[in-house]
Amino acid sequence: MRMGPPAKDIDAYIARFPREVQPVLKKIRATIKKAAPGAEEGISYGIPVFKEKGNLVYFGGFKHHISYFPTSSAIRTFKKELAGYATARGTVRFDLDKPVPYALIARITAFRVKENRAKARAKAKKK
Repeated sequence: MRMGPPAKDIDAYIARFPREVQPVLKKIRATIKKAAPGAEEGISYGIPVFKEKGNLVYFGGFKHHISYFPTSSAIRTFKKELAGYATARGTVRFDLDKPVPYALIARITAFRVKENRAKARAKAKKK
């Protein structure tokens, strides 16, 4: 990955990576966009973020893996499906030498959309 000032958008972020990693990052982006068509793209904390009624998911490229940040609630909900991957509180790590589970990323992203919409409805009812 080429370093420099923070990327201004996701295209610039992806362009910093080696050619062999760029298609993986692009496919993750497309997978998230399809699962969350109303989400807004951006860069936050120096990595790509998708937002809809708040932050949905982030993803980031690293030397040997891709990290996907769907929040701790998604990690708990999809614990069985994520059993084969390194996880932390709100993070999943997909090693670049193994197939990336795009369908799982789509399901988790769709879950996050529903979760954020439900939280927004509940917050609106309180007002």
